[in-house]
Amino acid sequence: MAHKTSAWPLALLYVALIVYASLYPFSEWRNQGIEPWIFLVSPLPRYWTGFDVAANALGYLPLGFLLALTALRTGHVRSAIARATLTAGLLSLLMEATQNYLPARVPSNVDFMLNLLGAFVGGLLATALERLGAIDRWSRFRERWFVPDARGGLVLLALWPVALLFPAAVPLGLGQVLERVEEGLAELFQDTPFLDWLPVRDVELQPLVPSAELICVMLGALIPCLLGYCIIRSMVRRGMFVVLVMTVGIGVTALSAALSYGPSHAWAWFSLPVQAGLGAAFASAMLLLPATRRVSAALVLLSLGIYLSLLNQAPTSAYFYQTLQTWEQGQFVRFNGLAQWLGWLWPYAALVYVLARVGRRES
Repeated sequence: MAHKTSAWPLALLYVALIVYASLYPFSEWRNQGIEPWIFLVSPLPRYWTGFDVAANALGYLPLGFLLALTALRTGHVRSAIARATLTAGLLSLLMEATQNYLPARVPSNVDFMLNLLGAFVGGLLATALERLGAIDRWSRFRERWFVPDARGGLVLLALWPVALLFPAAVPLGLGQVLERVEEGLAELFQDTPFLDWLPVRDVELQPLVPSAELICVMLGALIPCLLGYCIIRSMVRRGMFVVLVMTVGIGVTALSAALSYGPSHAWAWFSLPVQAGLGAAFASAMLLLPATRRVSAALVLLSLGIYLSLLNQAPTSAYFYQTLQTWEQGQFVRFNGLAQWLGWLWPYAALVYVLARVGRRES
């Protein structure tokens, strides 16, 4: 029997991560005049490290797991491992062949074989968990906790802690993109007539005052709670979810600060406005526990509007800009800057998801 599953959208997101990590930095493309598949019959690399082996095998293991789980939950029980391994293998083959056109990347038949192995092990793991009943227990847990069409919200909530790893200028402040968009457009249209079409601000962006920072922190913690309310069934479970969101938000923000500025600065962000904002978010989330899913969706949209408006009226500091440059070079949490894209885009993805959800209900 086929089931709706969050594994498929998660698998698509993981494919995007693999493409990003395999082809970064997406620059200086060139044709070497050789067949893109020649690496398959090339001699084995003379030099390799244990890290290379682990990274290539473990990097494709989650993809194999998610693809096999998708096959299992959609009724393809017997062919789940084969489907997952073949699909992941085709992706790996395409990525390795494309690396022939990037001077910073080196295609390798060993990498391809390790990718296949990782996907196969991931498929085996998903099948073993299915046979042991772990997937069914998760399905029953999901049915008790969440509405049937919850997978989009679950994917967003699963990505929220990853987005927080990006070192935001305001704690829990995701989606602060105005300055970067302005800089990107100015660079894109440089030496063209379109540069004159760009809107020019009359005044420079000013740092947030403590009260505005408090509101941003409050909304940054409240929005995932309200998003959860759109898909969680009961008040008791919502209350437990709020505690989880607050714990994860504080913990991941501290981890991001420690990775960015050093362990001694892990709690430097935990100022009085931030503490007040977190307290206000917790109190507000508890007061809103009885809200219906429709009211929760409306509050998400309202909160996102205020939140993004306030954040994008503030600049990033010079020190923070240097930190972004370090992140873009992949010095801390790797993924070649992918975490920053999640940090920038997560609120806008949540906005689109809630709008689509409300639109489906009204249609």
